[in-house]
Parts: sequence; C-alpha cells; structure tokens
Amino acid sequence: MGLVFDDLVDDADWIPMDLDQQQNPNYFWKDGGLLSDAPVDFRATFDGAMWVTTKPIDMPRFNRNPLRVRPHFTVPRHHHNVDEMLFVLAGEYSIEHYETGEPQTVRVGPGDFFLSRADTPYTMTAGPEGVTYIETWPKPVTYLETYWHDVGWIHR
Repeated sequence: MGLVFDDLVDDADWIPMDLDQQQNPNYFWKDGGLLSDAPVDFRATFDGAMWVTTKPIDMPRFNRNPLRVRPHFTVPRHHHNVDEMLFVLAGEYSIEHYETGEPQTVRVGPGDFFLSRADTPYTMTAGPEGVTYIETWPKPVTYLETYWHDVGWIHR
C-alpha cells in the first residue's frame, strides 16, 4: 500500500450517518439484550447529528472510523468490549467516563487522543464547533460490540 493523503477536516465528502442502526447485531442494551428491543430510538437520537466520510481511506489493518459530529450533540453513554482510541482532528469533545467508578470529565481537542478501556462507560459531548475525529480499535471492527446505556437517548 502506498501513502494516502487526504484532509478529513475540510467539508468535502461527508455524508449523513446511516440512521437505520437500531437492528445492528453488534449493538446491545446495557443489560445485554439487543438495542432493537430497548425503549430508545436510534434514528430520532442521532438524526442530523453525525456524518461519515466517503473519502477513500483503504487501511484495513488500521481498524478506523472517521466521524464528524454537530455542535453540542451528546453521543449517548455506551461502552465497548474492546479498547477504543479517539484522535480529535478539529473541534473538541468533552468526555465523561467512569474508569474509576466515579464520573470524570476530560476535554479532548485537536491533536489530542482519548483511550477508552473495554467495559468502561462514557458519554461524549461535542463542543461549540462540533468535532471531527477518528476512532480506532486493536481488532477488526467485526469484533466490536457496543453496549448502550440509558443516558442521552430519545425514547420511543
């Protein structure tokens, strides 16, 4: 693979995130049941809040997902079955996490990263300019499971 250069901070090539994810087989409710059976509405919660890029970033071993989030949107509290690292490219996130069992909040801005340990719940709120970032995992995304908690959702 040769070198690939692109600019994820510019506005080109971003499209709205797919909102038909309520049935995602890797999305679970906090008690272990499927998100599809939870009393929340994925479409209503995330509508107009997040975008994905169509830029050709072919790095299958990097296990990455570039995302953009509207200003002040809060991604509902969740945790994963594997560690996850976020790299912020533009804007900022305020991340409330529970690694020690007590809530702690950190600000993650351009050039910063945040490591979320497996099974540690966290909530991310975009700053006044929104946020553009990449999330990565040490395993292929097919192994990733997301467990959603009842904080930050629009209920059905």
